[in-house]
Amino acid sequence: MLAQLPPALQNLHLPLRLKLWDGNELDLGSDPRVTIVVKDPSLVSDFTHPSLGLLGSAFVEGRLELEGSISEVVRVCDELTKALVDEEDDNNLPVRTEHDKATDAASISYHYDLSNDFYRLWLDREMVYSCAYFKTGSETLDQAQQDKFHHLCRKLRLKPGEYLLDVGCGWGGLSRFAASEYGVKVFGITLSREQLALARERVRADGLQDRVELQLLDYRDLPKDGRFDKVVSVGMFEHVGHANLELYAKCLFDAVREGGLVMNHGITARHTDGRPVGRGAGDFIDRYVFPNGELPHLSMISGFISEAGLEVVDVESLRLHYAKTLEHWSARLEEKLDVAAAMVPEQALRIFRLYLAGCAYAFSKGWINLHQILAVKPHADGSHNLPLTRDDVYR
Repeated sequence: MLAQLPPALQNLHLPLRLKLWDGNELDLGSDPRVTIVVKDPSLVSDFTHPSLGLLGSAFVEGRLELEGSISEVVRVCDELTKALVDEEDDNNLPVRTEHDKATDAASISYHYDLSNDFYRLWLDREMVYSCAYFKTGSETLDQAQQDKFHHLCRKLRLKPGEYLLDVGCGWGGLSRFAASEYGVKVFGITLSREQLALARERVRADGLQDRVELQLLDYRDLPKDGRFDKVVSVGMFEHVGHANLELYAKCLFDAVREGGLVMNHGITARHTDGRPVGRGAGDFIDRYVFPNGELPHLSMISGFISEAGLEVVDVESLRLHYAKTLEHWSARLEEKLDVAAAMVPEQALRIFRLYLAGCAYAFSKGWINLHQILAVKPHADGSHNLPLTRDDVYR
């Protein structure tokens, strides 16, 4: 059976062992640290062109097993596919797909309504499902997420008594933090029923019902009367879709008052046309992790924000912060695989193992980025009251 393997594969030198269903093994280098166990004989022919998407799908579907540290598995599989897959095959321009309310609600439910207890296993104590902020790199995940909250609130220059809109509020961590630590009133929205139920429970437990209101609401149904002093959107616009980014930016513009600030925190694409990550990795994410998700380039989302009438005043990349965040998440999940297996279907656990470790690797390699974009809605005469420097953010 080993003779059926492609010659190009047999000439590689990687710390990888291939183990076939019939017991035959092939080491592609000395001291293999990762083993791919091929359980489905039909996969052998696919090893002439083993994309990351192919390997990921085969693992999720149980057609192969991956043995070794999950982070090392991702690294070695990247080296394997890089040697055998032509990157030019992935250079097709992305297709902009329509995102209606029903489609978006279903996509959000697929990912976020999986199990609150499952997410609680590997997220921080506040269950913050977005990039943390590491001032030194040695912080615990809990501390880094608290520091991220402070970083966002300081950039928004939140003041007691202001009205904050939290778009994509998740389990309510930022909404509750802004209310308790900065004295603002918060209106948060999500499309996940599971997240909303737990978030409301936590609001009640903290006694913040008079300051935090959370609703199941689509961003397209937000009020357009400029009632909010500040707007924050964290880890949400990745689900909007390229075709709806113009509308999304207009909704943020309409929601905030003149002189108010808008913070958009989210993952951005490496390529200016917003094409998915190559070698099938982007296709894997779209199929198994975030259906209908689309990442715009920084220039694309900044353009739509500007065209809506908001002025971009500050941009910060947190790419390496997200790599570190995902490393924490992945390690925490790997430590509790037995517990996680009792909470979610086997296929879901396989998906999340690859997704967390794979995204940590992708951010570390610069395949994707994360940007915080701060914008202001100027007064009619073009003025606003932002400080002339960023000193106050770090003071």
